[in-house]
Amino acid sequence: MASLLDNIARSSAVILQLSVVLGVIFMLLKVAQFYQERKKLIKALEAFPGPPKHWLYGHNHLITADKILYQMVSWGEEYPYAFPRWLGPVLPSLVIHHPEYAKSILGQTGNHDPCLEELIVPLLIVSPGRGLLILDGTKWFQHRKMLTPAFHYDVLKSYVALMSDSVKVMLDKWEKKNIERKSVELFQDVSLMTLDSIMKCAFSYHTNCQTQSNSNYYIRAVYDLSYLVSDRIQTFSYKDVFYDLTRKGRDFRDACKLAHTHTDKVVKERKMLLSSEKELDKIKKKRHLDFLDILLCTKDANGVGLSDEDLRAEVDTFMFEGHDTTASGISWLLYCLSLYPEYQRQCREEIQGILGDRDTIEWEDLGKMTYTTMCIKESLRLFPPVPSVSRYLSKSVTFSDGRSLPAGCQVGLNIFAIHRNRDVWEDPEVYNPLRFSPENSAQRHSHAFLPFSAGSRNCIGQQFAMNEMKVALALTLLRFELCPNPSKPPTLIPQIILRSSNGIHLHLKKIH
Repeated sequence: MASLLDNIARSSAVILQLSVVLGVIFMLLKVAQFYQERKKLIKALEAFPGPPKHWLYGHNHLITADKILYQMVSWGEEYPYAFPRWLGPVLPSLVIHHPEYAKSILGQTGNHDPCLEELIVPLLIVSPGRGLLILDGTKWFQHRKMLTPAFHYDVLKSYVALMSDSVKVMLDKWEKKNIERKSVELFQDVSLMTLDSIMKCAFSYHTNCQTQSNSNYYIRAVYDLSYLVSDRIQTFSYKDVFYDLTRKGRDFRDACKLAHTHTDKVVKERKMLLSSEKELDKIKKKRHLDFLDILLCTKDANGVGLSDEDLRAEVDTFMFEGHDTTASGISWLLYCLSLYPEYQRQCREEIQGILGDRDTIEWEDLGKMTYTTMCIKESLRLFPPVPSVSRYLSKSVTFSDGRSLPAGCQVGLNIFAIHRNRDVWEDPEVYNPLRFSPENSAQRHSHAFLPFSAGSRNCIGQQFAMNEMKVALALTLLRFELCPNPSKPPTLIPQIILRSSNGIHLHLKKIH
């Protein structure tokens, strides 16, 4: 018996030793593989001149949050097409600021290509699941196909009246304020309006979030998440296992809880409605389902619906991204027109000509807003709501000038800098809506203007956003003349969404 136990012990020791040896060999192979890939990547990046880097900080010590946008533009003018940016000593990213290079990246992503769009380290961190924005491969394709009907022409058509109602609530609020003497900070009110709008349109959920101050917690949570995620990316602490133990980590966790409380409430109430067969039949008989209908009712070929994790991820994604980006676009649009009274006047005259005596907007009106659309596009050029996106290459890519990058490399598409690239845009800092006239747009590079990205992974809600911007601008200009507040100029800051660190302040003069 003792002999048998000795044999077993010896066998166990041999197995343990073998396991340790195999484990060490595996680790060494992984290290060797990492070293080879890194060597290949650094060799490829040598073809791209860039600003000198610090051995430890990379380029982080040269960049502050309030200067990063124009620092990238400045480096872009010094280093054509693209340059490496180092986040610390080991993480490089190639920053692309030319449309030809952007085309090479955005054009390579097919429906099933697992090229990860990472705008959105935020949503990887913020949401327990992965929504359309950060999914990849077959699952992304399935979700994209499933959700596309939610943005069908006939569905968007029915949203115009809902958008108008939300905008009018905001304008009524502004009228009640002492606007003649005091300027209005736009971003907070516009964010509440776009949240109200997407809740009605995409989720058939009617709230009083614009007028009840206790609803502001979601907007505050989204703002905090945007700031904290940006800070995590800039300091490279989103991979830090100790982040949750820091004060910012605790703030981040609290903001996530608040945001999830909001989305969970919306989903829970709709699920309760759907538990009634009568209500379910009514929804299924609708000609076009809204976004949440589709999420809750659609089944795959095996009759299986979305998991709770997938459902929450998609709701988080569209609630989070669907109101905040549009709020940024509308706020900067109103700011641009406040600076240029002549362009503002021409917009107002076009809108008055289309609507006549009406103060309501209908679907057919939107397509007639030719000059207004040019003004919107020019504000999206100067102030793109998402100033940059990034991707990991799933396969190697060779650019038009022969330089190439291997698979696994991270690339950052700097939309803010592409929109200011002097190879494409003359006097890029000047606001000039005529850049988007048919004759001036005809010969422009296909990837020179990317407010909604491009390619197969372009923004699924871009038509929704453009419609909302038209409705918001038209109704605002019918009621108010917009004037800047010279004592409070905005300070641009990219917190995932393009914001102003001190808000966007305008004087609003009532049109009688």
